[in-house]
Amino acid sequence: MIPFTRHWALALGTAAALLSVAACGSLKTPATADVAVSKAAVDNAAGAGGADYAPVEMLAARQKMALANQAMASKDYKQALTLAAAAQADAKLAQSKANSAKAQIAADALQDDIRVLREELERNN
Repeated sequence: MIPFTRHWALALGTAAALLSVAACGSLKTPATADVAVSKAAVDNAAGAGGADYAPVEMLAARQKMALANQAMASKDYKQALTLAAAAQADAKLAQSKANSAKAQIAADALQDDIRVLREELERNN
């Protein structure tokens, strides 16, 4: 067993400092992939009808994506990540609302069809 000495304490302190510098350094790297994933989420929500069924959420998602792109351009990668994540959340909410609204419309149409069929059956009997 190796005794714990001041050299070991210094080595551990140096290692901890290097790890913290490495962690901080990652915030300075471009967030290109994260922004691209969020843009895809916004595009998917728009394709799902988010602008029609959840216009407030789609507007918020698009505005946050524009701000994320501005942050990327000014190399504020931490802000870009934050805005991209918020845009993605808004886009997913818009897509969920759009899917829900379309499902409700389909369910309502199905109920109308069932009602018409019942009326037809009652007339024939």
